[in-house]
Amino acid sequence: MQKNWWQEAIFCQVYPKSFKDTNGDGIGDIKGITSTLDYIKSIGINTIWINPIFVLPQIDNGYDISNFYAIDDIFGNIDDVETLIEEAHKREIKIIFDLVLNHTSSKHPWFQEALKGKDNIYRDYYIWEDAGINGEEPNNWASFFGGSVWEKDKLSHQYYFHLFDKEMPDLNWENLEVQKAMLDIAKYWISKGIDGFRLDAFIHIAKASLSELRF
Repeated sequence: MQKNWWQEAIFCQVYPKSFKDTNGDGIGDIKGITSTLDYIKSIGINTIWINPIFVLPQIDNGYDISNFYAIDDIFGNIDDVETLIEEAHKREIKIIFDLVLNHTSSKHPWFQEALKGKDNIYRDYYIWEDAGINGEEPNNWASFFGGSVWEKDKLSHQYYFHLFDKEMPDLNWENLEVQKAMLDIAKYWISKGIDGFRLDAFIHIAKASLSELRF
């Protein structure tokens, strides 16, 4: 039985920000990855996993994305990415991106729209709950980053859910529009030649019911 390519892939994880700087600003960039492809090939690597290079506020080292379709200026631009993919493929090296599924940045346009009110069409892209008894958080769940998973929205007085930092609100994967939107992001990058994705925090996208866990 023929194996899929990823079953025999030899990976190199690249954190771009500290990998190789080609423009002298002290931050690694996409051109830096491209310039090392021959070396990467020479040591037997045939797949590069690149940590997030999308537009982001840098709250969590790349995992707080505010635009999944655009490359952050600190790393380069889409032309640099297309060149990287082309040059990697010439050397029979595959490129995979991190796809952050569980959350977005609070600066993402979806969340900025959601903050406008309960009737906004993007409100249900995220997880909201009314306050518990005496106006407290809906339950006592703790964030991976410390403190509560709940952050109060001053306008609506509801709480939004964040498993990680409060500036990284969790997406509501029970919403079919969220599923479609994230699939569209994956399709876009595949159309650019990306060979696959590492699914970040994938195990966290399904949330337990709150109905029996409220205060």
